[in-house]
Amino acid sequence: MKITMGAVVAGGTSLGYKTGSWRDQRPVIDQDLCKKCGICENVCPDSSVHEQDEIYFIDYDYCKGCGLCAYECPADAIKMIPEEK
Repeated sequence: MKITMGAVVAGGTSLGYKTGSWRDQRPVIDQDLCKKCGICENVCPDSSVHEQDEIYFIDYDYCKGCGLCAYECPADAIKMIPEEK
C-alpha cells in the first residue's frame, strides 16, 4: 500500500498483525472473581479482551501484555503472570 503524507488509512488493518509475541507477561482472568463489568474490555488498547456468554476472555494473539486490564479491574480479577517462552 502506498501512503502519501497526510493520508488516512482504512481501519481494521491491525487484524493482519498478531502482536502477542511481544509481551513478557500475560493477563489471566479469574472467572470466580470477575464481576462482568466490562471495564477490561473497554480499556484494552488492542481490543484483545472479549465477552461471550457473560464470560470474559483474552485473545493472546493480539494482547501485548500492557496490564491496563489488570490495573483497571475493580474486582482484582486479572493478574499479570510472567510469559513462558
